Amino acid sequence: MTFQGWPEEALDFYEGLEADNSKTYWLGHKQTYESCVLAPMTELLAELAPDYGEGKIFRPYRDVRFSADKSPYKTAIGAVIGPGYVQLSARGLAAGTGMYGMTPDQLSRYRQAVAADHSGTELEQVVARVRSHDIDVQGHETLKSAPRGYPPDHHRIELLRCKGLVAWKEWEVRAWLGTAEARQRITDFLAAASPLGGWLEQHVGPSQADRR
Repeated sequence: MTFQGWPEEALDFYEGLEADNSKTYWLGHKQTYESCVLAPMTELLAELAPDYGEGKIFRPYRDVRFSADKSPYKTAIGAVIGPGYVQLSARGLAAGTGMYGMTPDQLSRYRQAVAADHSGTELEQVVARVRSHDIDVQGHETLKSAPRGYPPDHHRIELLRCKGLVAWKEWEVRAWLGTAEARQRITDFLAAASPLGGWLEQHVGPSQADRR
């Protein structure tokens, strides 16, 4: 089947789950989840696969082992496709790309590249270009002060304080969410945000720990 967006029932499902995050609700509405939430996401990833590779949909169950919140189910469906992340919740559609968090060796390379004149200036230009598409670029987690070894008045201090760097876009619920236009929104986002991924790949790259 071809991707035709998410029906209104998908949003209703998550509204209900937010109000009653219980096994009783989940089992009573599991068919809605599978047909109106999971199936469209599966179709979307299948259509994007020729350009971005095989995607992965995250499990709907929360890991509550170390959390004070024991709600068993996630109130959004998330998936990765190529360098991007796609999410649907009761509030609408969202997409992201970049490095959500960096390992110590990645963070060291990132800060060196940000501080360097050529690569740092290039990142500033990349961020400005991505933001010109109404896409937010920010660090998921930031230091309150300058990282050790860097001056607090560095002209790229806001970027230096980031412990990860992502492009993120959210769309509120609109009629197009129930149509194939939702796919176009995702592909447009991935194209517009790709310069950030390119910069991170070139100057930060994978963690050395992953190569062991």
